[in-house]
Amino acid sequence: QAYSGTPPAEEKEKIIWVRFENADLNDTSRNMEFHEIHSTGNEPPLLLMIGYSDGMQVWSIPISGEAQELFSVRHGPVRAARILPAPQISAQKCDNFSEKRPLLGVCKSIGSSGTSPPYCCVDLYSLRTGEMVKSIQFKTPIYDLHCNKRILVVVLQEKIAAFDSCTFTKKFFVTSCYPCPGPNMNPIALGSRWLAYAENKLIRCHQSRGGACGDNIQSYTATVISAAKTIKTGLTMVGKVVTQLTGTLPSGATEEEILAHSNIRRSPLVPGIITIIDTETVAEGQVLVSEDSDSDGIVAHFPAHEKPICCMAFNPSGMLLVTTDTLGHDFHVFQILTHPWSSSQSAVHHLYTLHRGETEAKVQDISFSHDCRWVVVSTLRGTSHVFPINPYGGQPCVRTHMSPRVVNRMSRFQKSAGLEEIEQELTSKQGGRCSPVPGLSSSPSGSPLHGKLNSQDTYNNFTNNNPGNPRLLPLPSLTVVLPLAQIKQPMTLGTITKRTGPYLFGAGCFSIKAPCKSKPAPQISPSKSVGGEFCVAAVFGSSRSWFANNPGLKREKDQSKQFVVESLYIISCYGSLVEHVLEPRPLSTAPKISDDTPLEMLTCPRASWTLVRTPQWNELQPPFNANHPLLLAADAVQYYQYLLAGLVPPGSPGPITRHESYDSLASDHSGQEDEEWLSQVEIVTHTGPHRRLWMGPQFQFKTIHPSGQTTIISSSSSVLQSHGPSDTPQPLLDFDTDDLDLNSLRIQPVRSEPVSMPGSSRPVSDRRGVSTVIDATS
Repeated sequence: QAYSGTPPAEEKEKIIWVRFENADLNDTSRNMEFHEIHSTGNEPPLLLMIGYSDGMQVWSIPISGEAQELFSVRHGPVRAARILPAPQISAQKCDNFSEKRPLLGVCKSIGSSGTSPPYCCVDLYSLRTGEMVKSIQFKTPIYDLHCNKRILVVVLQEKIAAFDSCTFTKKFFVTSCYPCPGPNMNPIALGSRWLAYAENKLIRCHQSRGGACGDNIQSYTATVISAAKTIKTGLTMVGKVVTQLTGTLPSGATEEEILAHSNIRRSPLVPGIITIIDTETVAEGQVLVSEDSDSDGIVAHFPAHEKPICCMAFNPSGMLLVTTDTLGHDFHVFQILTHPWSSSQSAVHHLYTLHRGETEAKVQDISFSHDCRWVVVSTLRGTSHVFPINPYGGQPCVRTHMSPRVVNRMSRFQKSAGLEEIEQELTSKQGGRCSPVPGLSSSPSGSPLHGKLNSQDTYNNFTNNNPGNPRLLPLPSLTVVLPLAQIKQPMTLGTITKRTGPYLFGAGCFSIKAPCKSKPAPQISPSKSVGGEFCVAAVFGSSRSWFANNPGLKREKDQSKQFVVESLYIISCYGSLVEHVLEPRPLSTAPKISDDTPLEMLTCPRASWTLVRTPQWNELQPPFNANHPLLLAADAVQYYQYLLAGLVPPGSPGPITRHESYDSLASDHSGQEDEEWLSQVEIVTHTGPHRRLWMGPQFQFKTIHPSGQTTIISSSSSVLQSHGPSDTPQPLLDFDTDDLDLNSLRIQPVRSEPVSMPGSSRPVSDRRGVSTVIDATS
């Protein structure tokens, strides 16, 4: 329709923001429905929130691909909204709002009281009953809401307030955030337990080891990048001089610099510092990072960028943190290794610098794949950059990213070939060259931010016999990664522009319509038209386009396992959700494909949903029926929370039976059953070695030929035992030495058939008297 030139039938509502939500509905760890995920093929749906200039909307896209509207309301502009997950409960801590859940937290322009200034209160609505159950008022405008199963976090200007998920009483607050020009005024990242925010100063006594590395990375890419940066700085300076001469700017400086000068007079704020706090152990009241404060609850405190932080996000496990600054040239990936004692003992490893480009761009969205091998960073220009990373660092290559599963940091060959020792010898001789084996380089990046390794640390390492403590130096080498794909937002709904040129829907692609009758308009101007800014959000998920191709076929268990990477879903400010299929492959220009071959990526739009609503649409407001997906999910998760806490769920008949009880092993009402069950348990504590010790290249097998008799000595032969059963010393070779002609001993080995390997099908001729030499390649 985008090409037939028909006039748009209906106008669309203007979209202000879009976001993919994590709630009970798609919580794979706490929703029992997904616990059989590998056997039933039951996949969590995508949950999508759209904020309009008037009201908001919630969509669910299940694995079948049929989009379902869950919530729609028009009550003025909404700045932020979250569906709150069911809280974690215990015998000591119960949920005050359990009958009202699920709850929707909203920050609207007109609050519940109506008298307060706009966007200054958070209203919590029950989707079960439709009533407002709580309202939290603030004096200053709210910028964003974040939540997990422990706390609700309200982000204000240079402040953060955290509230308990069960009672919504204030838990702690932070007042020392560094201001950011936007789009995210106060960027934070909330994991399942940790909260990261931009601190406005660096306190040395709390500073963790590591942090952002300098620019002296020993790689060609980094050299080119730093050269480009120098040229750019020169050009900027020339530009400033020219504008001052022509009189377009006051002969002072930019607003930023004026702001910086005024700040220096008070107390200098330091940009680019990040503090991570543990929301469980942090003390109630104000969280203050200063020289006088103790480090209770502070997990890490480190410099991440030179410019102010613009956006950050934790990976699903919460151990990696991606940060971006206001320039948007480079994004940093940090691994957080904590110490239970204090943040100064923690280590922050700078694993990757993800290099986007030399132009300026503001980041609005960061998303990880579920296995943390891919990260997508979306900028306000509407481009989503796809980067390959490893959760443990090192160069992404064919071995790490072409298999459907995460591989170990070192391959079997690297582990068993003794390369590690050779590497260490070479690096110590050559004074620390960059090692080809990831993680083996003994050269930290030489940045002034890295503290020098003092003799005490070395001594501690040596005395504790612990060379492998990752928190101690040397820090792993930094890897610069370029994006494998850049997916741009189309100016019209009909085309999807990428580096390879325009793709049209219909040309090898197809479009899935949502169950609504709205027709896509051919040309829509971006909603954030100021400077051509597009709001986009991205998320990884199982492919839904497979169903549209084969609606008659039943989805097989392993259908989703065909893809190495999950599909990438991108929603734009036009309200069109597009599924992109990502196919990594070895670099086509590589002469020979090996494990270490770099990657390239093909991307292809595979399906689209039009989710933007029109003014004629009816609202879909609570109270909802008991079979509403959000209510069913909240019930399932709450029931599971009760079982985990060992409590009787409300409405469940009688005492908890053995199969429902979390601590059933401790119960003794089913002793016989338990014993029977335990006898079936088989524990494998470790896997055997990949290659036997004697199969290594260091060993040679030789055959001894005595003149009178032939004795084949194998490693398991009894003649090698130097002590007899009566513990009297025996000679090592117990045949008669008179018969032994020393000249007949063949010391030079004879080449032989390869040794038969366990599980190998090649027959080995069993010729006695022929020596066996084991080659490393066998």
